[in-house]
Amino acid sequence: MSQEFKRRDVIITAVAAGAVAAMPWAPGANAQAAKAAPFTIVINNSPWFDGFRGVVEAYEKETGNKVNLDVNPFGGSLEKQRASVRARDGQFDLLIMNGLYYQEMYHGGFLTPINEIDPSFRLDPQMIRYDNTVFWDEATKTHSPTGKLMSVPVNGNIPLLLYRADLYAEHKLKVPETWDELLANAKKLHNPPRMYGIVQRGARGAPNDISYDWWPYLYSHGGKLFRDEPKGDYTITINSPEGKAALDFYIRMAKEAGHPQTGGLAQAQIIQNLATGRAAHALLVIAAWSQMDDPSKSAVVGKLNAARVPGSAKGRPAPVLGHWLGGIPKNVPKPRQEAALTFLKWFQTRDAQMKYLAAGAPPVRQDVLSDQNLWKEPKNRWMPAMAQSSDFVQLMWSVPEGSQIGDVLELRLNQAVIGELTTDKALNMIADECHAIMQRAGYKTGKIAAL
Repeated sequence: MSQEFKRRDVIITAVAAGAVAAMPWAPGANAQAAKAAPFTIVINNSPWFDGFRGVVEAYEKETGNKVNLDVNPFGGSLEKQRASVRARDGQFDLLIMNGLYYQEMYHGGFLTPINEIDPSFRLDPQMIRYDNTVFWDEATKTHSPTGKLMSVPVNGNIPLLLYRADLYAEHKLKVPETWDELLANAKKLHNPPRMYGIVQRGARGAPNDISYDWWPYLYSHGGKLFRDEPKGDYTITINSPEGKAALDFYIRMAKEAGHPQTGGLAQAQIIQNLATGRAAHALLVIAAWSQMDDPSKSAVVGKLNAARVPGSAKGRPAPVLGHWLGGIPKNVPKPRQEAALTFLKWFQTRDAQMKYLAAGAPPVRQDVLSDQNLWKEPKNRWMPAMAQSSDFVQLMWSVPEGSQIGDVLELRLNQAVIGELTTDKALNMIADECHAIMQRAGYKTGKIAAL
């Protein structure tokens, strides 16, 4: 870890202490949390759900307020949210929205801007904005800090590089900063079938596996899906030389140091390979971390560590967002909107975020993530990488057609990994099909020359 980063963390922590003390919702204010009507949260059952449930239980105990949790598989949660916001009377008062589909709710006008519920509400300065995705400028259809506050971060799922620290010590390896360095380390530890140098999410997933795993390669090589999304230029550029370099390297990683069935590995299989000691590296969201140190679920307790995802030699690291945001629908009664916001006010306090961490979920406050006293606890050894990564995170896209785009990416990238398509053909097909999606939706779009 660089000295520059260490100094930055000290500054953040010091500033945060003063900032928190000045906030009306700072620790000590929890006991004063308003009494609120019962309300319902719709959420998916994910590796971080137990932590969220734990912090909800703490809220109920501290405030006496009642929270109902409607828990579903990923797809089931999305469908319930879609049905509820389109009904005359909404069933759910707080939507826990994934980074792949919250755009539907913003674009569709289904959420109430938070300051329309409470004009005095302010997002705590220490809450991570995650590429400004909590804000929405209706006029420009872009994320902008000058737009309206539409949501509050709930979970900061971003990929980290999990690696076998014990094997790194044994082989005297350095934590990689580039993809080339990661490949070199993975090849040194690759001893199949007992040990795979790296396991990758190469399967076609729902909503996504391979596209989420590959996206940091794309961004860090200088590639992107659209030419300039913030400025409204949706020309498809994914089949650029940079995109090809990213996909070629991803496949090279799989062939030279990966699992022989990379094209069939989804997130569950990645977690299983790491937990059983059959993988030396993987890019995984930190929500899976608690399993790795659980003796009942893991054979590698205490042996893994986390680092920021690497970057290319020419570009900076670019971990991709797979975060979750809490938004309040328009079609529920005001008392239930206010009850949901009462919870979010409490949730963003440092005290609540410490409870969130204790319950096993990654906090969404920078001053908690950057607290070096917390880093000293072995169970929190992932936190420095998470804190560092927050400065580099990038959104995959902000258009409501993201689910259609994701389906295209999952199919064609997987076909490239399993050898059904060349990388050139796969990327050109992605470009053609995404261009058609954007054309049908009426965007200013186009295509670059085919590879």
